[in-house]
Amino acid sequence: QLQLVESGGGLVQDGGSLGLTCTATGRDASRYSMAWFRQAPGKEREFVAVVKWNGGMPHVADSVRGRFTISRDNADNTVYLQMNNLKPEDTAVYFCASGNTYSTVRLDYPYWGQGTQVTVSA
Repeated sequence: QLQLVESGGGLVQDGGSLGLTCTATGRDASRYSMAWFRQAPGKEREFVAVVKWNGGMPHVADSVRGRFTISRDNADNTVYLQMNNLKPEDTAVYFCASGNTYSTVRLDYPYWGQGTQVTVSA
């Protein structure tokens, strides 16, 4: 089993920046892909970003490309999501996820963090 602990959410104005952090603990944590999903009110949980277990193949969704960056610190099993030029439509609960598959599909991930609220004021 893995445990995922997130931090970094908060309130920011339109155009501002936030950095999210997620640390995974447990056996084989360093061999699992790590990803970010988000869920806005009335919406399905959607893919945001993913990175492979070794930090390779970082990938972000079209909706955040050019603004968000995912990266991984292989030494401490930590994944980061740097969010720049935030917009009101980015407001959502952001979830960290991990699993043995490099995927953009929510159901491919068996391990999830508790979620952290990101609110962007207009």
